[in-house]
Amino acid sequence: MKSKNDKKTEEMQKQIDELNNNWKRALADYQNLVKRTNEEKEAFSKFANIILLLKLLPVIDTLEKTFEHTEDEGVKLALKQFKEALKESGVTEIDVLNKEFDPKTSECIEVIQGEDDNKVVEVLINGYMIYDKVLRPAKVKVSKKNVQGEGKDTKTTSSYKL
Repeated sequence: MKSKNDKKTEEMQKQIDELNNNWKRALADYQNLVKRTNEEKEAFSKFANIILLLKLLPVIDTLEKTFEHTEDEGVKLALKQFKEALKESGVTEIDVLNKEFDPKTSECIEVIQGEDDNKVVEVLINGYMIYDKVLRPAKVKVSKKNVQGEGKDTKTTSSYKL
């Protein structure tokens, strides 16, 4: 038979074990909270400028078109500096020309008759990524071996199933 002291000691040991387990759980919860908060802060800082970047992309498009038509060295320099600044912010151009059409990174604006199926043959507007996320898809023309259209018109919109 257990004495009163043995019972008290046993009860106190159970309380100590329970408090110890509660303390360990609370510590683990706190460490998880700190980790999650740090991850959220990092994600926020990475993607905080997305709205600004989306507003700047049409400016780059305009500079690129201007350079195509004028070949002005000042425009070329401004465009180069602009793209370097974007690259430092984690923004990169999506390379899709002469590659298989990928609807995750590109938007098909037109399907044209071509030698290959589902190959990007022309980039109308460059697409951009920020880190590993698509900031803006590239707007492209895609080739198809057999484009079905009326007469000689082979133009189709992005609703065309590739």
